[in-house]
Order: sequence, then structure tokens, then C-alpha cells
Amino acid sequence: MLARLFAVALASTLKFIGGPITGVALGLPWWQTGLASAAGMMSTVIVVSLFGEGLRAALVRWRGPPRLFSRRTRRAVRIWRKAGVVGVAFLTPVLFSPIGGAILAASFRPKKRRLWPAMAASALCWGLLMSFVVGQMPHLLP
Repeated sequence: MLARLFAVALASTLKFIGGPITGVALGLPWWQTGLASAAGMMSTVIVVSLFGEGLRAALVRWRGPPRLFSRRTRRAVRIWRKAGVVGVAFLTPVLFSPIGGAILAASFRPKKRRLWPAMAASALCWGLLMSFVVGQMPHLLP
């Protein structure tokens, strides 16, 4: 049982929808799948937010300094200004991936006591909702 929950959490570390699909494929109840998916996303968010600065420094050494005014940086600033921590947390499971949302949030250096609860609430809500919806459609899985 623990191995199946770990597989669901591992599937949601990279792409959030992978957790609910894996949970249904493994025959887990929707609520366990949702909680394991949220745990997988939060593990990614915590690792990126704790080690993000060191990873960023290594990336700058490897690739050189980033361009200040690229299309990507303008888009990131626009999303951050419109949505903030809560908006990015809300959009992370569905629009960004857990890694993408965590990197976007970490690049603006919000306080962890504000980032982690917002991401956790979003992961729980989306995890339970997606797991329930995917669990209602098992005939779509192979």
C-alpha cells in the first residue's frame, strides 16, 4: 500500500495530473490519491524553494547570466504582478507543472511561510478534485 502511495506522489512531482491517473490505475481510493498527489507536489515545491538559490547560482555559472528583458521574463513578471503568490499557487497544478510553478514562485523570492501554505492548499484542493474526477472515469484508462 505504501509503495502505491509513493508511486502516486512520485508521479505528481513532475506533472500533477500524473498522480491522479496513477492512483486510479493502481486502484487507490480517490481521497488517498488526492492526498498522495498533493504530497508529491509539495515535495517538489519544498525542494525547489529550499535549494532554488543554489540551483540558480549553478545554472548562472553554467549558462551565463540570464537576459533581463526576454519574452519569458516579461511573461513571468506579468503573471507574478497579476496573480501573486496565491494566484501562482492556484495555477501551478493545472497550468504550470509543480516544478514550473515552484521555480516561478522561487524566482521572485517570496517568504516561505506565505508560499508553502498557499501551495499546500492549492495542491490539496486540486489533488482531491482531479482524483475524484479521474476516479469517475476509469473506463478511459487502459
